Formats: sequence, C-alpha cells, structure tokens
Amino acid sequence: MRFSIDEYAKTFKMSKEMIQNKIRTKRLNYIIESGVTYIIVPRSSLDEDKRREMDESSKQTTAANIPTTTTPKTSVGMVISLYQKENHHLKLKIKELEAKIDRLTNDKEDMLIAERKRIEEIYTAKDEQLKNILEVLSTKLMLSNNSNTVHDVDVAQPNALSIEPKGVIELKRYLKFIGIGSEDRKLVRRRFSERFGSDVRIIQKEGEFYVDLSKYDYTDLL
Repeated sequence: MRFSIDEYAKTFKMSKEMIQNKIRTKRLNYIIESGVTYIIVPRSSLDEDKRREMDESSKQTTAANIPTTTTPKTSVGMVISLYQKENHHLKLKIKELEAKIDRLTNDKEDMLIAERKRIEEIYTAKDEQLKNILEVLSTKLMLSNNSNTVHDVDVAQPNALSIEPKGVIELKRYLKFIGIGSEDRKLVRRRFSERFGSDVRIIQKEGEFYVDLSKYDYTDLL
C-alpha cells in the first residue's frame, strides 16, 4: 500500500516533520511519481485494527467518488407543461363531441322535416278526400231537398196522373219524375217551345220551362 505524506501522517498520527526526517534517514520506503512522494507500507506489516480502519476509509472514499443518480425534481414548469398538454387533449375531445352533437342534431332536424312533410302530404290527401266526400254529400242533400219540393203524384195509369196542386215545377224535373224518357222529353220541350208566348200555361224563367200544376192541366202537351 502506498500513502502520500498527508495520508501517512493522518493514518499513523505522525507529524509531517517526523515523516520527512524518516524519509531522509531512509527509515521509510518511498517512491517519487510526478514530483509526489509516496510512502510504501506492506499490508502485512499493519495490525488488524489498522487494516480494518484503512478498509473502511477506502470504502468511504470509493463511495464518495461514485456519482449518485438523483431523481430529477419536478419543477413548476414541468407541471404547467403537463397541464397544458392535458388541456389541449381535452379541447380536441370536446371539439370532436361537439361535431358529433351537431351531426346528430342536423340528422334529427332532417328526420323531423321529412316526417312533417310526410304528415302534411297525408293530411292534404285526406283533406282532398274529405272535400270530395262533402261535395258528394252536399250534392245529394241538395237533390234530396229539391225532390221534397216536387208535388206528390199518384200514378194510377202510365199516362193518367193526379197531381196535388203545390206550386211551380221545372219542366225537365217534372218529366223525369213522371218517368218520361229522354226522347219523349225532347218532344215535350219542343211542344212547349212552340206554344210559348201563345199559351198562358207555359212559363219560362232564365231559359228553362216551368209548369204550374196548381192552376193548369198539361195533359195535351205530354
């Protein structure tokens, strides 16, 4: 083992002057390297306590020379950076969710519009059908009311009629009522047209002929 003068003085509790004196008198083995004097001490010449002490000192020196790996401390800047990254990630997620919500809302609105149009078309068709039904019912009701104004006729024989005097009746309606055919109705109308103006029984209003069964008998014209 070798010691520098300082190490030798510390280990063996000697002053530097005494060590220098021993070196001069050659009572210590030494070598000089790069201008530094090292004292050579055989390990076997040391007692047990001294060797143990030197071993402990060597271990401490070695441990002191080994660089220790320290865990880097978390700084405020690192924490802020992490929060910024997390915040950016959350913002992206929020944008994606908002885009999905917008798409769903638009799809729902399109579905509602399409459904509304379909319902409107159904109701329009139903309204048209109802209108047609009401028109038919109204027409039938008008015909029924008009037929109620026709005088009651008791048919004893095909051309022998007994009509109660209840007012003026349109000629064509009267002819239909008593069962005269289309060709015969044309013939009767021609007779009325020829007699119009000369026969007081023949009444004309707005281009249509009327009969007054309560006053006159038209058997000769039928």
